[in-house]
Amino acid sequence: MVSINLQDDPNSQRRTPEDFLQDYVDMQHTFESLTIIDQILMSMDEKDRRRPLLYQLRRQLQEDEITFEEARRAIVELESALEKVTAPSNRIGILMEAAQNSVACISVGGSEYFANVDTRLNDDDLKVGTRVLVNEAFAVVGDLGYPDGGPIAKVLDAMDDGRIRVGQEHGTQTTILTRSTDLIDEDLKTGEELRVDPTFRVAVERIPNAEVNDYYLEEIPQLPWDKVGGQDGAIQAIKDTIEIPVLHPELFERFQYSTPKGFLLYGPPGCGKTQIGKATAYNLAKHIQEESNLDLKQCFMHIKGPEILNMWLGESERQVREIFGRARDKRKEGYLPVVFIDEAESILGTRRAMRSHSISNTVVPMFCAEMDGIESLQDVVIILASNRPDLIDPAILRPGRVDRKIKVVRPDQAGAAEILKIYLTTDLPIYEADVSASGGHAGPVIDRYVDEMVAEIFARRDDTRFLEVTLRSGRKETLHRGDLCSGAVLESIVRRSKELAILRSIAAGQEEGISLDDLMAAVATEYAENEIFPPTDNTEDWLKLLDYDPENVVRVSPIRPQADRRRSSSQRVI
Repeated sequence: MVSINLQDDPNSQRRTPEDFLQDYVDMQHTFESLTIIDQILMSMDEKDRRRPLLYQLRRQLQEDEITFEEARRAIVELESALEKVTAPSNRIGILMEAAQNSVACISVGGSEYFANVDTRLNDDDLKVGTRVLVNEAFAVVGDLGYPDGGPIAKVLDAMDDGRIRVGQEHGTQTTILTRSTDLIDEDLKTGEELRVDPTFRVAVERIPNAEVNDYYLEEIPQLPWDKVGGQDGAIQAIKDTIEIPVLHPELFERFQYSTPKGFLLYGPPGCGKTQIGKATAYNLAKHIQEESNLDLKQCFMHIKGPEILNMWLGESERQVREIFGRARDKRKEGYLPVVFIDEAESILGTRRAMRSHSISNTVVPMFCAEMDGIESLQDVVIILASNRPDLIDPAILRPGRVDRKIKVVRPDQAGAAEILKIYLTTDLPIYEADVSASGGHAGPVIDRYVDEMVAEIFARRDDTRFLEVTLRSGRKETLHRGDLCSGAVLESIVRRSKELAILRSIAAGQEEGISLDDLMAAVATEYAENEIFPPTDNTEDWLKLLDYDPENVVRVSPIRPQADRRRSSSQRVI
């Protein structure tokens, strides 16, 4: 068997397809000779001495025929390879409009063309926004599908004719895009992210926007008002401000009373402002369902103030627009959105002189414009939470915007008992000896534990002194542990007692319940470590925790009896 290798033949570079075709013609003449030889052999005598020579000639011709077949296949392969390497490259374009009558509008290299579509392609199978293969005659000869990559843009507005107005990050200019075939029927909302084709002409794919989704919780835990302890006054004020106008709109309409758009929860941290916001979303939707038989779902949008701050000009304002736009969209979808902005003073602080740039100089006007916008926010509840309401711009808190101020106070002894009973429940393992002594019921034991814990937390002794506040009048006031009690502190105390019981159970090799000693040790450890209190003497840090007017406070001095005791013992040793 003979094979042809052009690299082994020194003359192969000078041979052309015409030379191989000539060889083919020559071989055809050779094959015709086989028939003549067969005829000669049939006419010759069997004993003729020339017969062996003719047979030898015939075998040689057959071998030449096999060689010719191999050469012919090699010629075909060479011609195919030559055609591929010498054919012009195909261009890739973007289909801009749906093909009609085998004519399509395409964009190639930034220029638009009306191109003919190969008859082997179906016009209905070509989708707007997909890549198409274009030959040297600028005819569409293939469909490559949607591009895998491309720039990301955010929807600013969905126009009535189906086009989309989009913008990119960091305040770049806006652009009008057309929709791909797969996005024609999509309900695009402000703030959503889209992937655009490389030419930035067609929106091809909707991208899940994690930034917007992180703002809201469609399924919040069931949180009835009785799960919020020690805040009866704040809860009643919220019911009067939000629930009554929603449940009795006809009365407010008769009295021509405008429903408040939002309210401010202010008070020390850890006292339940966020929990009250979640409970508001749950209970308001629940009451509306019960009273009006409406299938209304709650939606709690929890926005942390510092998350909105962005170094790029216009980004913070854009996020404010997205939050309000998202709230309106959720209301149209059948939700009752509650927009809860925590640490509101960080983004809605008092505006400074325009000579110095401040993020509040632009975010505050945008927030005010959204609340005063044409679209009504009566179906959207706006809640601001702050530890320093004195730092919030007065334009935000004026009547007609956030005009309800509700103070979330620190729990007193009765409120602290309510909060402790929320976290210290009868289904927890309780010290078995105490349960047996009370007749096998854990309820009375927990009541006794709670009473003794509250008495210890609110005790006013020298060792419970916690803070000394110097007022502008020169008067000094001493605050004890109970004066800085909060729901977060009480929850942490119960959590510490559970840790002590778990460690004791591991050491004993059997389950040990929570005892009064665990709870008392947790109380002492919580206030000794001061994990939730500022570690420094900085007055600004402490003012966020105190109920004093910041203008009247001159100095705040933490009292650390443990440190003082260690210092005095060290002096005695020396």
